[in-house]
Amino acid sequence: MKKIAYIELDTHAELATNFYELTKDSDEISVDFYFSEKIFKFLNINEKNVFLTDYSQLLEVLEKEKYGLIIIGTVHRHFIFYKAIVQKFNTAIIVHNLNFTKASKWELCKSIFKKDFKYRLKLFLKEGLLEAPEVYRKAKYLLGIDELMSNNSNLRFLPIFFNQFDTQSPQQETIRIVIPGAVSQSRRDYDSFFEKLKQFKNTGINYKIILLGKASEKELKKLKLLSDNIPKFIAIQYFEEKIKQDVFDDWMRKANVLYCPVQNETEFFSIKEIYGKTKISGNIGDAIKYGKPAIFPSTYDSDLEFIIKEKQDLQTQLSEVRNLKFDFRSYSLENVSKKITILVDTLINKNI
Repeated sequence: MKKIAYIELDTHAELATNFYELTKDSDEISVDFYFSEKIFKFLNINEKNVFLTDYSQLLEVLEKEKYGLIIIGTVHRHFIFYKAIVQKFNTAIIVHNLNFTKASKWELCKSIFKKDFKYRLKLFLKEGLLEAPEVYRKAKYLLGIDELMSNNSNLRFLPIFFNQFDTQSPQQETIRIVIPGAVSQSRRDYDSFFEKLKQFKNTGINYKIILLGKASEKELKKLKLLSDNIPKFIAIQYFEEKIKQDVFDDWMRKANVLYCPVQNETEFFSIKEIYGKTKISGNIGDAIKYGKPAIFPSTYDSDLEFIIKEKQDLQTQLSEVRNLKFDFRSYSLENVSKKITILVDTLINKNI
């Protein structure tokens, strides 16, 4: 049995829990999970192979255990620590921001003064921010969680998303359109979507828009104003508090269509990232998990059949997409687990 470790000390708890679910019943892979207190409490998985850890002590633990492979879920801080790991062990790092992995020390140094100065200065002085390029360069493998992006960027593809819910949503007169994610203009173009809604015509179809994420500040004010200025056949539901997971799951299961107006560009450490090319949208995982078709901007690169490029006539497209059927059986837990086993076997054997 292959013995590996999965480390998540920072963010991306959802990927850690996916990896746990995909490997927990494996007869070929034995995984020990090492989580920071934040991740440990969030996931609340109380099993003998899940450990609460302080990164300052973890290196010593890894040396004793003799893992065939160590997977690091996020390298966005603790760079000195991760540099020591990639130098000593057969290590694979999941990449979330491709351009960040290629940034020079000079670019990282300049980024300190552009935003979040105190936090970035701390990373520079105490956690080795300028070691980040070395960490990614010395890792044995870099993993991508989108197959097309991985193939285009010379990354190993890590299948991590799997279908967990019934793909059938009830057919009703009202089209339920769910927009998953925090309601923030910085990551998604809500402004253009709001303008499109105002242009919808009464064709005898009702629409319910569910913004499935916390709305606050400017976006919340816009939503309150919009609710009074859109046609009566459109209803908007939004949330002013953080949404509980069971509520999130319920609305996602009820959705006819996911609408994902992701911005073309975003930034990580003041370094430009392009959605669909250097950064994957988490809404891809949402579409797979809940078995839903999703409309994305035409600029987003994807070869997945259920990821549909937005057309100019969005109103007509929503009616068309809600009637489409997609087969998500290839994303079953069993199928994705097999793919992970093959990948892990390859990454270990290549290092022998």
